[in-house]
Amino acid sequence: MTVYDKNGWLGGKAAVLHEGGFRFDMGPTILTVPRVLERIFAEAGRSVHDYMDLRRLDPQWRCFFDDGTQIDLMQDVERMAGDMERFAPGTGEGYKKFLSISEHLHGVSEKFFFWKPVEDLFDTINIRANMNPGTLRDVLSLRMHASVASTIRGKVKDARLAQMLDHFVQYVGSSPYGAPAVLCAIAHMQTADGVWYPMGGTRAVAEGLAKLAQELGATCKTDTEVTGIETANGAVRGVRTAHGVTPFDAVISNMDSVRTYRELVGGEAAKVYAKKNPEPACSGVVLYLGLNKRYEHLNHHDFVFSRDPEEEFDYIYNKGEPAPDPTAYLAAPSSTDPSVAPEGGEALYVLVHTPYLRPHHDWRPDGPLFQNYRRTILDKLKRTGGMPDLEERIVVERHLTPQDIHERYKVLNGAIYGLASHGRVMGAFKPGNRSRQVRGLYLAGGAAHPGPGMPMVMMSGWIAADAHDQDARGALRASA
Repeated sequence: MTVYDKNGWLGGKAAVLHEGGFRFDMGPTILTVPRVLERIFAEAGRSVHDYMDLRRLDPQWRCFFDDGTQIDLMQDVERMAGDMERFAPGTGEGYKKFLSISEHLHGVSEKFFFWKPVEDLFDTINIRANMNPGTLRDVLSLRMHASVASTIRGKVKDARLAQMLDHFVQYVGSSPYGAPAVLCAIAHMQTADGVWYPMGGTRAVAEGLAKLAQELGATCKTDTEVTGIETANGAVRGVRTAHGVTPFDAVISNMDSVRTYRELVGGEAAKVYAKKNPEPACSGVVLYLGLNKRYEHLNHHDFVFSRDPEEEFDYIYNKGEPAPDPTAYLAAPSSTDPSVAPEGGEALYVLVHTPYLRPHHDWRPDGPLFQNYRRTILDKLKRTGGMPDLEERIVVERHLTPQDIHERYKVLNGAIYGLASHGRVMGAFKPGNRSRQVRGLYLAGGAAHPGPGMPMVMMSGWIAADAHDQDARGALRASA
């Protein structure tokens, strides 16, 4: 097996930035559902704990609201329900009812969506084998009439706490008002399995997986961009790089699925996929701020919420413009991992979601769009996040814009999370891991099933590899 990466490191968005004595995770910073990692390593006869040091985080998030209130998201359901009841009377029982729905949806997802290649409803349900009363009950329980936002607000009436619960769906870069209710399952996944931090940052996950791959015999080639996938008679024949064509009979592409078909495969397969007209998920602006003094009131993970979530999501997903008062996600990891910053300092990671790239968006660093939005973000942190002296503490500053993300990671229109999960019925589905257009082509990553977020991306790689193994064994039996 040969692994190619256009960048100088393996792991895509799980990159790292070293600057002025600070270390920043550049992409994902939240690790949930560690059993995905545990399964990958266990199937290789290894223990994930020999490759990385995972620390449970609880509180999971700290939430700052526009009215000056705040609350911590705790893993223990009873404790969280009690905290919510004290924060907003009448919400504690509603939270437990919401989590009961979430747990059921998680179970249905495990049964029909996870750990197997899926592209649409026909992949999830074998009509003849599975169309029994139990399956019908499961299908009906997917709440296809409802969105994430309506499901949450049906149980939790306080607007601030509903906004907090909305943000589970931000792991998939979609609007809770447009995402299907089945994605409420993410809440139970996090509650059941916890939030974890790999010491050394999430980059440690990519490094652990790369080490495992090399121990198992993989050849890894960085700074080597694949510019095409060679096909003949509808099947993979090799990959093209600057060094020519290398023959392979199977390719797993971790590049964005739409761009894989459009830029690497081309031809009829690309035309077929273009007709699907997939919608990119949101993009974002990331600020990496090295501070000479940490903020003691911040948790490891924090949300500084917008004043009006409907306005915020309308701007991002409908109007296609940066929200005037956005939600900011913060990672302030020095309390868990002092190695991220000089003593007493902080490597503050700030992510604000923005629309995916539109033709008129000019995110040049010295241009008005970026400069004005940088000011909007910093003002939000000062006002709602309790950091009035933030700019005085900054000694290192770097950033990523939607344009940077588009070019650096070969994603669709700068979308961080692949494709949007919008639509009551089909919103949960992503491009399948086994290509229907090209034999021997498999898809992995955030723009393939089961979708974005660290555990789902790793699961997609497992599914793609498993689909290839099944096909290879089938071919061997057929030729025997």
